[in-house]
Amino acid sequence: MLNNKLLSDQEISRLSKDIPSWQLKDKKLIRTFHFKNFVEAFGFMTKVAILAESFCHHPEWMNVYSKVEIQLTTHDLGGISSNDFELAKAIDRL
Repeated sequence: MLNNKLLSDQEISRLSKDIPSWQLKDKKLIRTFHFKNFVEAFGFMTKVAILAESFCHHPEWMNVYSKVEIQLTTHDLGGISSNDFELAKAIDRL
C-alpha cells in the first residue's frame, strides 16, 4: 500500500472506532475469530491470505481447530500503521 506510516497514539485511538472488534495490545491489532469447525476456519484463512497478498501486508496468525487469531503490526515501522487498519477493515468485510 502507498503512504504507509506509523500512527500516533491519537490516530490509533481515532481509527480504532472503525474496527471495534479488534483489540490493541503490544503494538498490534488483534482479533480472534470462531468458526463451526476446522474447515471453515481454514477457508477463512485462505481468503485472508489472498486478501493480505493483494495488500502486500501479511498477518501474524494462529489457528487451533475452529479458532483463528490474527495479529496485525508493521514490523518495518515498529508498530501499528495505516496498512494495519486498512487490512483489518478489509478482513472485517470478509
